[in-house]
Amino acid sequence: MGARTRGFANNVLTSGKLDATDGLTGNLASTNFANATVTNIEELPPAVGSAISSVAGNPAAPVAVGKIWYNTNTDSFNIAATLEAWSSGAPLSVSRNYVKGCGTQTAALTYSGYTGTAPTTSTEEYNGSGWTTGGNMGAGAYSIQAYGTQTAAVQSGSYPNNADTEEYDGSAWTAGGNLNTGRGEGAGFGILTAGVVAGGFNPGPTSLSTVEHYDGTSYSSATSMSNARRADFGAAGIQTAGLAVSGPPSGTAVEEYDGTTWTAGGAHPSSLSQHCATGTQTDALVYGVGPPPAPTQTTKYDGTTWTVSPATLATGRRLAAGAGADGSSALLSGGYIDGPNVRTNLTEEYNVSLNVITGAAWASGGNLNNATRGGAGIGTRDAAIAAGGITGSPAPAGPGRPGLSEEYNGTSWSNLPTIGRSPSDSAFVIGGCGTSTAGLIAGGMPGGQGQVANTDEWDGSSWTAGGAMNDARQSPELAGVQTQALVTGGRDDPGPVKSTSEIYNGTSWTTDASMSNARDYHGSGGTTSAAWVAGAQTGTNTLTENYDGTSWTASGALVAGTYGAGMGGPQTSAHMAGGGSPYINTTQHYDGTIWVTAPSISSARRNVFSSPNVADTSTAMIAGGTPAPTNVQSTEEFTGETSALNVESLTTS
Repeated sequence: MGARTRGFANNVLTSGKLDATDGLTGNLASTNFANATVTNIEELPPAVGSAISSVAGNPAAPVAVGKIWYNTNTDSFNIAATLEAWSSGAPLSVSRNYVKGCGTQTAALTYSGYTGTAPTTSTEEYNGSGWTTGGNMGAGAYSIQAYGTQTAAVQSGSYPNNADTEEYDGSAWTAGGNLNTGRGEGAGFGILTAGVVAGGFNPGPTSLSTVEHYDGTSYSSATSMSNARRADFGAAGIQTAGLAVSGPPSGTAVEEYDGTTWTAGGAHPSSLSQHCATGTQTDALVYGVGPPPAPTQTTKYDGTTWTVSPATLATGRRLAAGAGADGSSALLSGGYIDGPNVRTNLTEEYNVSLNVITGAAWASGGNLNNATRGGAGIGTRDAAIAAGGITGSPAPAGPGRPGLSEEYNGTSWSNLPTIGRSPSDSAFVIGGCGTSTAGLIAGGMPGGQGQVANTDEWDGSSWTAGGAMNDARQSPELAGVQTQALVTGGRDDPGPVKSTSEIYNGTSWTTDASMSNARDYHGSGGTTSAAWVAGAQTGTNTLTENYDGTSWTASGALVAGTYGAGMGGPQTSAHMAGGGSPYINTTQHYDGTIWVTAPSISSARRNVFSSPNVADTSTAMIAGGTPAPTNVQSTEEFTGETSALNVESLTTS
């Protein structure tokens, strides 16, 4: 018979493919044996049979590093390969440079900085998804020395030679112990009760090598670095295992710190300035470096040697804020972009992962047939109705307000029957909810003044009148579905802004609990037993309230106050996009407690059509509206962050 080879050859068909019916496990067909006298070898050993699985496609993530499988669809052996990459994250609410940060990728803090007119006191917290507003610093500062965690952070000194220290507890800043030597453009690392401030300058062009330790109360002098450093150089690690990287005038010099002594580390491949360093002494990243030639480069340190990562920033910038616990994840926010010479609010996330991560983003959709604003959106991102609004500017009566409606299928808009109202021009500044086959609109303003109590229902093919509201109103908002809807706020014209609400049962409206705050042109979403409202044109435009079917309670404030925004989603996963005066392009996501920033829309606008009935913040749509002085037809679609297994095929080459 001769020697037999265990493994792939025993399951190769005459076509050259593997036998997908039993892969590399189970019984061997007798036709696979060249010598028919062999009768007792019919089963593969488990060690061979369990080594490689046979699947029609690729297994779902996560997959263990190094796992190999046979894809019967592509006739290939595949492996899930580790990928290093930066991907886009939600932007800061305040664009700034000379800014610092601390914490980890999923619990980061960005604070201080320069906005172009003055040092800022702004603090923002990142939860791995978006930024929310934290407590303001006591005094504006930039080029500070920063370290700690999101709930226990330190700010010491600032440009040019301030010695003040502030401590953050996750909600508020309080005064701490001052530096012995005031300085700016230095670096900090460690934690609040065991921190290090090193380098910088005080004052003028002289760079410092001096080092101070912080115990949570006061600073004390420590061993100086061998090299003077400034220009917001990078430092990482803890007080007993720290790292100082480059920074003029030190060139490529790297030093490691054990809490007592500084020793030379592996030299960085290039001389850097105005960069970030995060991680630990033996697992560090450097990124967000100074001006060209390598402003997008990322380098890694293992405690001995530096390597250039294949991951590059999408937007090179310097004087930005970094955060990260180790060499497998990091966060970069804000900074200064050379070339256009602008301060930015952009955020990027670095990950070492088996998955290809595609950041959340808005993308262009099909244009409305009519450039319209001030109507109501109904439905979801890919099945929406744009109802009512006006086509003229400024708001005219009559021909510019014909009660138009259009339907969106996720690609293009098509015209629908007009809304059969009397007066026909009253389908302006209305509220809407429901689905593309069972929608509802209510309220409105006829002839450029006043308010109506009208309700109209959409059944997927035509509009019919529904029961009138008890309280006529313009610029209200709706939540829920056609047969169980909630209308809130709005206003009389002329007259007061309303806090009242009503419930619709598919036939008639009944008065319900009033909100704590009167609102008009606000955001709204959810259901009649779990609703939310936020923002307003009149009064405080950052206030949020939640409804439980009985009463309203205050919730977290918007990151950016707004009105006339696109909106939608349930109480625990909602969004608002754009709006305001002046117009903003900010998108904000809500989890039922706090609002955080999300990727911005490309065109700042308000009084838009949107998709109120989306299931969560992973999808949204806005269309039309006005960025002044005219209405627009453009549509934007939002898709949340996605990840897919990074699959590579094995070859014989």
